[in-house]
Amino acid sequence: MSPIFEGIGVAMATPFRNNEVDYDAFRNHIEYLIDNNAQSLIINGTTGESPTLSAEEIKELLRVGVETAGGRVPVIAGTGTNSTRQSIELSVFAEETGADGVMLITPYYNKSNQRGLIAHFTAIADSINIPIVLYNVPSRTNMSIDPETVLELSRHKNIVALKDAAGDLNYTINVLNLVDSEFSLYSGNDDNLPDFTALGGKGLISVVGNVIPGEMQEVYEGMKNGESSARQRFSSLMPVISSVQIDVNPIPVKALTAELGFGEYELRLPLLPLEEDARQSIVEAFNEFRKGVRV
Repeated sequence: MSPIFEGIGVAMATPFRNNEVDYDAFRNHIEYLIDNNAQSLIINGTTGESPTLSAEEIKELLRVGVETAGGRVPVIAGTGTNSTRQSIELSVFAEETGADGVMLITPYYNKSNQRGLIAHFTAIADSINIPIVLYNVPSRTNMSIDPETVLELSRHKNIVALKDAAGDLNYTINVLNLVDSEFSLYSGNDDNLPDFTALGGKGLISVVGNVIPGEMQEVYEGMKNGESSARQRFSSLMPVISSVQIDVNPIPVKALTAELGFGEYELRLPLLPLEEDARQSIVEAFNEFRKGVRV
């Protein structure tokens, strides 16, 4: 099976205004991302503050996202929870709404062992007929999908990819050495895009892509084409990449999406905006970067 997408998929932030989802800003952000060469949109993931969205908001964001994208790029719905039943319900809704795939995080808090992971993901995969991206992010869930478990799950016809946010390229290598070449790996860490691509990754599900998708896609394409300038280009993006890592995601990146006009600088508790001096510093760094961006 060919990859759902190659290059930069954007883990979209959810814009708020007066603590309500700003759907107009969401639509405008989608248009910006597509116009700037994002290869896929990931809606209702961690960056989208999905744990604090109501069930109605989650469904409406996906409906609006699919409608606005209009088939121009794949839309992947974050439907993973720590409840297998709830994950199935959301995944079935995503398929019925027209999503091109779903992304499933490992269960958190109640966690699981590896046998439980296989049963959990398999039950969801059996309930739908669209592609599934597994999501491994031990820093948030305090558990990891073992490479051998990825291999076992990759044998299911609907489980076609892994978002690898382990932050350990040895883990990446171990998975790549086990799975079939048709199984895709996407990085979940903006700062390792060149190395991850060089190993054989198919792209990145990106946070910083919310504001510089085209520049990140250019790096991916340069790496795939063996261009010696790709790493130098990536180095020029590091000030922006580093700026969105100064606090818990999506606190910093939403300061930048707000700067671009995609919603107010609002988050939902327990997340709080940056202190003003920190917000101002990353906005200034971003604006300085934009002045020198190649067009």
